[in-house]
Amino acid sequence: MKQLILALLLAFAAPAFADGGERDILVNLDEIVEAGHVTPVDGITSAGQPDAAALDVFADSGYQVVIDMRGANEDRGIEDFPGAVEARGMKYVAFPIASADEINLEKAAELDELLQGIDGPVLLNCGSGNRVGAMLALRQSLNGADDESAIAFGREAGMTRLEPAVREVLEKD
Repeated sequence: MKQLILALLLAFAAPAFADGGERDILVNLDEIVEAGHVTPVDGITSAGQPDAAALDVFADSGYQVVIDMRGANEDRGIEDFPGAVEARGMKYVAFPIASADEINLEKAAELDELLQGIDGPVLLNCGSGNRVGAMLALRQSLNGADDESAIAFGREAGMTRLEPAVREVLEKD
Protein backbone atom coordinates (compact mmCIF):
# COMPACT_ATOMS: atom_id res chain seq x y z
CA MET A 1 0.00 0.00 0.00
CA LYS A 2 1.09 3.56 -0.49
CA GLN A 3 2.65 4.30 2.89
CA LEU A 4 4.38 7.55 2.11
CA ILE A 5 4.97 10.52 4.34
CA LEU A 6 5.26 14.07 3.15
CA ALA A 7 8.78 15.39 3.63
CA LEU A 8 9.70 18.86 4.85
CA LEU A 9 9.53 21.59 2.23
CA LEU A 10 12.83 22.05 0.44
CA ALA A 11 14.32 25.35 1.45
CA PHE A 12 15.60 26.17 -2.02
CA ALA A 13 12.55 25.29 -4.09
CA ALA A 14 8.84 25.61 -3.47
CA PRO A 15 6.80 24.83 -6.59
CA ALA A 16 3.06 24.70 -6.06
CA PHE A 17 0.18 22.32 -6.52
CA ALA A 18 -2.55 23.46 -8.88
CA ASP A 19 -4.42 24.80 -5.81
CA GLY A 20 -1.54 27.12 -4.90
CA GLY A 21 -0.20 25.12 -1.93
CA GLU A 22 3.42 24.18 -1.53
CA ARG A 23 4.63 20.62 -2.04
CA ASP A 24 7.67 18.49 -1.44
CA ILE A 25 9.96 16.30 -3.54
CA LEU A 26 8.53 13.09 -1.96
CA VAL A 27 4.87 12.93 -2.85
CA ASN A 28 1.94 11.09 -1.36
CA LEU A 29 0.47 9.33 -4.37
CA ASP A 30 -3.07 9.37 -3.01
CA GLU A 31 -2.87 13.17 -2.68
CA ILE A 32 -1.43 13.47 -6.19
CA VAL A 33 -4.32 11.48 -7.65
CA GLU A 34 -6.83 13.54 -5.68
CA ALA A 35 -5.25 16.85 -6.75
CA GLY A 36 -4.96 15.70 -10.36
CA HIS A 37 -1.72 17.61 -10.87
CA VAL A 38 1.88 17.46 -9.67
CA THR A 39 4.76 19.91 -10.03
CA PRO A 40 8.34 18.66 -9.69
CA VAL A 41 10.95 20.16 -7.39
CA ASP A 42 13.94 21.06 -9.54
CA GLY A 43 12.53 18.78 -12.23
CA ILE A 44 12.30 15.70 -9.99
CA THR A 45 9.57 14.00 -7.99
CA SER A 46 10.23 11.08 -5.64
CA ALA A 47 7.53 8.51 -4.93
CA GLY A 48 6.75 4.99 -3.97
CA GLN A 49 5.23 2.63 -6.52
CA PRO A 50 2.66 4.52 -8.62
CA ASP A 51 -0.53 2.84 -9.74
CA ALA A 52 -2.34 3.48 -13.04
CA ALA A 53 -4.23 6.51 -11.68
CA ALA A 54 -1.00 8.12 -10.46
CA LEU A 55 0.69 7.44 -13.81
CA ASP A 56 -2.21 9.24 -15.50
CA VAL A 57 -1.65 12.29 -13.30
CA PHE A 58 2.09 12.31 -13.95
CA ALA A 59 1.54 12.03 -17.71
CA ASP A 60 -1.16 14.74 -17.67
CA SER A 61 1.23 16.96 -15.67
CA GLY A 62 3.84 16.80 -18.41
CA TYR A 63 6.27 14.29 -16.96
CA GLN A 64 8.68 12.98 -19.59
CA VAL A 65 10.42 10.06 -17.87
CA VAL A 66 9.77 7.51 -15.13
CA ILE A 67 12.93 6.07 -13.59
CA ASP A 68 12.10 2.86 -11.77
CA MET A 69 14.52 1.84 -9.01
CA ARG A 70 12.73 -1.38 -8.16
CA GLY A 71 14.52 -4.67 -8.77
CA ALA A 72 13.44 -6.93 -11.63
CA ASN A 73 11.58 -9.33 -9.33
CA GLU A 74 9.68 -6.71 -7.32
CA ASP A 75 5.92 -6.42 -7.74
CA ARG A 76 4.86 -3.18 -9.38
CA GLY A 77 1.12 -3.71 -9.04
CA ILE A 78 0.70 -3.36 -12.81
CA GLU A 79 1.38 -6.38 -14.97
CA ASP A 80 3.40 -4.49 -17.60
CA PHE A 81 4.62 -1.41 -15.76
CA PRO A 82 7.06 -0.28 -18.49
CA GLY A 83 4.26 -0.65 -21.07
CA ALA A 84 1.85 1.28 -18.85
CA VAL A 85 4.34 4.15 -18.55
CA GLU A 86 5.05 4.24 -22.28
CA ALA A 87 1.34 3.98 -23.18
CA ARG A 88 0.93 7.31 -21.39
CA GLY A 89 3.59 8.98 -23.52
CA MET A 90 6.39 8.84 -20.96
CA LYS A 91 9.73 7.08 -21.32
CA TYR A 92 10.40 4.17 -18.94
CA VAL A 93 13.93 3.74 -17.61
CA ALA A 94 14.93 0.79 -15.41
CA PHE A 95 17.56 1.82 -12.86
CA PRO A 96 17.36 -1.03 -10.35
CA ILE A 97 18.73 -0.60 -6.85
CA ALA A 98 18.05 -4.09 -5.56
CA SER A 99 20.29 -4.12 -2.46
CA ALA A 100 22.02 -1.83 -0.01
CA ASP A 101 25.31 -2.72 -1.75
CA GLU A 102 24.09 -0.71 -4.74
CA ILE A 103 23.82 2.41 -2.61
CA ASN A 104 27.19 3.80 -3.67
CA LEU A 105 28.78 6.79 -5.33
CA GLU A 106 29.26 4.99 -8.64
CA LYS A 107 25.51 4.35 -8.99
CA ALA A 108 24.81 7.91 -7.82
CA ALA A 109 27.10 9.20 -10.57
CA GLU A 110 25.22 7.07 -13.11
CA LEU A 111 21.93 8.51 -11.85
CA ASP A 112 23.31 12.04 -12.01
CA GLU A 113 24.41 11.53 -15.60
CA LEU A 114 21.02 10.05 -16.48
CA LEU A 115 19.13 12.94 -14.88
CA GLN A 116 21.31 15.56 -16.58
CA GLY A 117 20.41 14.05 -19.94
CA ILE A 118 16.65 14.40 -19.43
CA ASP A 119 14.80 17.48 -20.60
CA GLY A 120 11.57 17.69 -18.63
CA PRO A 121 10.05 16.50 -15.37
CA VAL A 122 11.15 13.11 -14.02
CA LEU A 123 9.48 10.70 -11.62
CA LEU A 124 11.93 8.59 -9.61
CA ASN A 125 10.17 5.70 -7.91
CA CYS A 126 10.88 2.63 -5.85
CA GLY A 127 8.68 0.88 -3.29
CA SER A 128 8.45 3.73 -0.79
CA GLY A 129 10.87 6.49 -1.81
CA ASN A 130 13.62 5.12 0.49
CA ARG A 131 16.00 4.07 -2.31
CA VAL A 132 15.25 7.22 -4.27
CA GLY A 133 16.10 9.38 -1.27
CA ALA A 134 19.30 7.45 -0.61
CA MET A 135 20.50 7.83 -4.19
CA LEU A 136 19.56 11.51 -4.30
CA ALA A 137 21.49 12.10 -1.06
CA LEU A 138 24.61 10.62 -2.65
CA ARG A 139 23.98 12.63 -5.81
CA GLN A 140 23.85 15.81 -3.69
CA SER A 141 27.20 14.86 -2.17
CA LEU A 142 28.71 14.34 -5.62
CA ASN A 143 27.46 17.79 -6.57
CA GLY A 144 29.24 19.45 -3.66
CA ALA A 145 26.84 19.26 -0.71
CA ASP A 146 28.35 18.65 2.71
CA ASP A 147 27.41 15.33 4.31
CA GLU A 148 24.67 16.67 6.60
CA SER A 149 23.04 18.68 3.81
CA ALA A 150 23.12 15.62 1.55
CA ILE A 151 21.53 13.49 4.31
CA ALA A 152 18.84 16.13 4.92
CA PHE A 153 18.03 16.24 1.20
CA GLY A 154 17.86 12.44 1.12
CA ARG A 155 15.38 12.44 4.00
CA GLU A 156 13.27 15.07 2.22
CA ALA A 157 13.29 12.80 -0.84
CA GLY A 158 12.13 9.74 1.14
CA MET A 159 15.23 8.13 2.62
CA THR A 160 14.51 6.24 5.84
CA ARG A 161 16.06 2.81 6.56
CA LEU A 162 18.94 3.37 4.13
CA GLU A 163 20.35 6.38 5.97
CA PRO A 164 23.04 4.28 7.76
CA ALA A 165 24.18 2.88 4.39
CA VAL A 166 24.38 6.39 2.93
CA ARG A 167 26.30 7.66 5.95
CA GLU A 168 28.75 4.78 5.58
CA VAL A 169 29.37 5.67 1.93
CA LEU A 170 29.80 9.34 2.77
CA GLU A 171 32.26 8.56 5.59
CA LYS A 172 34.45 6.54 3.18
CA ASP A 173 34.51 9.37 0.66
